[in-house]
Amino acid sequence: MSHLPFDPLLVAIAAPLALALAIAFGLPKRWSVRLAYGAFAVPLLMALHTWWHYSAQTQTAGYAFLTNYSTGLTGLGISLKLGLNGISLPLFVMAGIVGFAAGLYAIQSQAERLKIYLMLLLIMQGGLMGVFASVDVFFFYFFHELALIPTFIMVGVWGGKDRGYAAMKMTIYLTAGAMISLVGLIALYVKSGATTFDLIELKRYLASKPLSEITQKNLFAVLTVGFGVLVSLWPLHTWAPLGYGAAPSSNAMLHAGVLKKFGLYGLIQIGLPLLPAGALHWAHPLAWLAVLGNVLIVGLITIAQRDLKQMLGYSSVMHMGYAFLGIAAGSTLGVGGVVLMMVAHGLSVALLFLLATSVHHRTHTFAMDEMGGLAQKTPVLAALFVAATFASIGLPGFANFWGELTIFVALWKFSPAITVCAVAGVVISAIYGLRAAARVFFGPATDHMTAVATKYPPVDLRWAERIPALVLLAALLFVGFWPKSLSDPINAALAPAAKVAAAK
Repeated sequence: MSHLPFDPLLVAIAAPLALALAIAFGLPKRWSVRLAYGAFAVPLLMALHTWWHYSAQTQTAGYAFLTNYSTGLTGLGISLKLGLNGISLPLFVMAGIVGFAAGLYAIQSQAERLKIYLMLLLIMQGGLMGVFASVDVFFFYFFHELALIPTFIMVGVWGGKDRGYAAMKMTIYLTAGAMISLVGLIALYVKSGATTFDLIELKRYLASKPLSEITQKNLFAVLTVGFGVLVSLWPLHTWAPLGYGAAPSSNAMLHAGVLKKFGLYGLIQIGLPLLPAGALHWAHPLAWLAVLGNVLIVGLITIAQRDLKQMLGYSSVMHMGYAFLGIAAGSTLGVGGVVLMMVAHGLSVALLFLLATSVHHRTHTFAMDEMGGLAQKTPVLAALFVAATFASIGLPGFANFWGELTIFVALWKFSPAITVCAVAGVVISAIYGLRAAARVFFGPATDHMTAVATKYPPVDLRWAERIPALVLLAALLFVGFWPKSLSDPINAALAPAAKVAAAK
C-alpha cells in the first residue's frame, strides 16, 4: 500500500499542470519561480514513493496503484485510468528524476520571459508523467500531445542557431508521426471490436479473440512508422539532431531524455502484446534498418560532428537504434533490456545536454575545435562530463551497461550477424565520446579559449548547476550498481507474455 490519502499518480500529473495554469492566469513572477521548485519536486517525490512501495502493492492484471476516473467520454470507452506496471514504473520514475533536474536548471537559467518558460516546461512535465501513468490508450496519446506542443514553442522562441527552421522541421515531422500513430491506434481499436481503450481490457479481449495475421502485420507496420518518426528511426530521424541542437537546455533534457521514449514505450506496451504476429513479421526488417541506419550510418555521422550539441543530438539518434534492436529480438531479455536502456539513456543524455550548456556558458561556443584546456579551470565540470560520457558509452557501473548488455545477449540469439554490427556501435560511441571530452577539457587551449578566458575568466560549476547534474549522475550509478531495483518489476511484467510464447 502507498499509505497516502491521495492518488500519487494523479498528484504527480496535476501538480505541475496546476502551477502552469496559475502562471497563465497571472501569478506574479517571484511566486512562479518559488512555487516551481515544489511543482517539479512533487512528481519526483510521487515517483520515488511509487517505486518504493511498488513491490508491496496488491496488483490487478499486473498493475499497481490502479485508479479509474470517469470522464465525459465514458460512453466511448474512454476514462482516465491511471496505474503502473513493471514496464511503466521505471519510465515514470525516470520522468520524475529528469523533470526535477531540468526544472532546477531552468529556474537558475535566468531565461528571458522566465515565467512563460517555466509554464511551458511544467506543461511538458505534467504531460510526461501522464504518458507513463495512463492505462487508457486515449489518455496515453493525449498526454503525449500535451507534452509535445510546448517543445515547438520553446525551440522557436528560446532556441539557438537556426531555431526557426528547427522548430518548423520538428513540427512537421513530429506532427506527422503523431498523426500516423493515432491512425494506427484508432485502427487497432476499431479492428479489435472492443468497446474500450482500456489497455488491460484490450489485452484480455485480444487474448481470446486475436486479430488476423494480415491485420496484425498492417497495424504493426503503421504503428512502427508513426512511433518510429517520434523516436527518430532512420531515415526519419533528421529532425532530431537539428531540433536538439537548437532547443534550450531544459527542453532538450525533457524531450531527448523522456518524451522521445513515447514511441518505444508504445511499441512495448501496445504493439508487442496486442500484435505479436505483426511484430514477428517485421522483426528482421526493423533490426536491419536500426543497425545499419541508426547504429552504423548515424554513428559515423556523429564522429564527423564538430559542434558539441549537434554531436549529442546525433548520439541520441544512434542509441535509439539499440532500443529498436531489443524490440526486434522480441524476447523477455531483449525487451527488458530496452526498458533499462530507455531509463539509462534518458538520464545520461539529459546530463550531457545540461553539461554541454554549462560548457557553452564558459566558452561562448559549441564548436569543439575552438575549445581546450577547460579542465584546469573547471575540474568539477570536467569530471561530470567524463562520467556522463562513460555512462553513454556503456561502461560497467552505470545503468547504460545493463541495458546494452542484455540487448546484445538477446540479439545474439536473434541474429549473430546483426549483433556483430551492433557491437561495432560501442566502438563508435567510444571514439566520438572520448574525443569530445579530450577536445573540450584537455590539451592546449585554443586562441579562442585564450581570448574568452581573458575577457570572461571561466569558473567551475556553481551549486545551482551541480545539484541537477549530481541528481542525474546519482540515479545512473544507483541503477548501475543495483539493476535489480528495476529489472525485477520489468521481468514480472514481461513474464506472462513469455509464458504464452513458450506455450506456442
